[in-house]
Amino acid sequence: MEQLLADDVIESARKVAEQAEVFCVSSRETPVHFEANSLKQVQTRESDSIALRIIREGRVGFAAASGPWLSDSSVAGRDGEVASLIDMAVATSRLGNPARFEFPGPGKHPPVNVFDPRVEEMPVEEMIELGHRLIARITEHAPRILCDGEVTRGSGSVRIVNSRGGEASYEKSFFHISVEGVLIEGTDMLFVGDSESSCRVPEGVDVVADRVIRQLKMAEGKATVSSKRLPVVFTPNGVASALLSPIVLAFNGRTVVEGSSPLAGRRDEQVFDVGLSLWDDATLDLSVGSCPCDDEGVSSRRLPLIGDGVVSGFLHDLNTAALAGVESTGSGRRASGMGQVKPATSGLVIREGDVAFHSMVEEMKEGLIVEHVMGADQGNLFAGDFGGNVLLGYKVENGKIVGRVKDTMISGNIYQALQQGLGIGREARWAAGVLWTPHLYCPRLSVSAK
Repeated sequence: MEQLLADDVIESARKVAEQAEVFCVSSRETPVHFEANSLKQVQTRESDSIALRIIREGRVGFAAASGPWLSDSSVAGRDGEVASLIDMAVATSRLGNPARFEFPGPGKHPPVNVFDPRVEEMPVEEMIELGHRLIARITEHAPRILCDGEVTRGSGSVRIVNSRGGEASYEKSFFHISVEGVLIEGTDMLFVGDSESSCRVPEGVDVVADRVIRQLKMAEGKATVSSKRLPVVFTPNGVASALLSPIVLAFNGRTVVEGSSPLAGRRDEQVFDVGLSLWDDATLDLSVGSCPCDDEGVSSRRLPLIGDGVVSGFLHDLNTAALAGVESTGSGRRASGMGQVKPATSGLVIREGDVAFHSMVEEMKEGLIVEHVMGADQGNLFAGDFGGNVLLGYKVENGKIVGRVKDTMISGNIYQALQQGLGIGREARWAAGVLWTPHLYCPRLSVSAK
């Protein structure tokens, strides 16, 4: 997208508003889809978008647009499109929220490596080969399994400029590999799957295939659990699917300033197990959530949220920071890339502990290992509740994994589950591309079985 376009929009917007901000994104994405072990579709999608936010007569106005006119100055009617964008922002400002903040001025952002040129250079044929190789590895272990998969490469550029002199621009790439498999035996269906995401070209697909094969091996037998309170080990995937949503909501600056977060007013309190430390870090090189600044042009940082069990910070954008009387933490993110700014995480990190996974298992007389929970975000997340159907989980008896469970549900509350007695694993990995986490051992959770 042309640099001059953003500058032109800013200059025009300043004629009708006290402050203005332009957020521009250009992206190109090529996903390769596989279905039932075979190549299904290859696509390429390109998009150019612009979002304008103004502060006019003390209120915030917002408008967004996309289309070929953003990257091609020869498109007829371009001046009219710019004028229409500004008119929409002015119109929404009349009913917009009061502006209690200013856009950031000039500043220097930290160097964060989020671009690998080899991503754009990878041939589609090589991506197809990666997908075939991934599925072949899994079907070698389980010939009757049906796998759906995706191999996606993408790249883009971001530019942020505002009327106070704040400016930032960067390029970003990403590469995503995922697979989901189903093994059907009569009326019984076993679901497995895993993924890997990064800003760089992967070394291969073995790490994803190995995880899925490990799931298949642990699920070879069938077992039942009792309906009672049992010790539960969450794998990294299990932590992401069951515990991530209530944790993120609790530390969101909006829920904190509104008083709907149970952690509101509890900063510097010991709320969690002393071994638990959590932070959000947008400065990690080649992590898909990283960037030199947030979507408001505020510099990225490593933000402590929990330190040795003590609540130490919250996620704030410019607006919620102003409401809370603090500085923005560089956590302003736009939904779907171009929506309104809200506080959000970049890359959550749970500090590793000193307990090996096999030690967690060996300590259980009867227990459950949870790999994936379905419907965990349907409870009262504001209160920290979680629960749902165990889509993939394994029974432990006398310190050994004896097979997978069916028709089983778990439920709990993060403020109880993450308190005293929490076991924190020493092996960690990225789960869902946004959470670096080890295994977590919870001594007592409610387990229900049909």
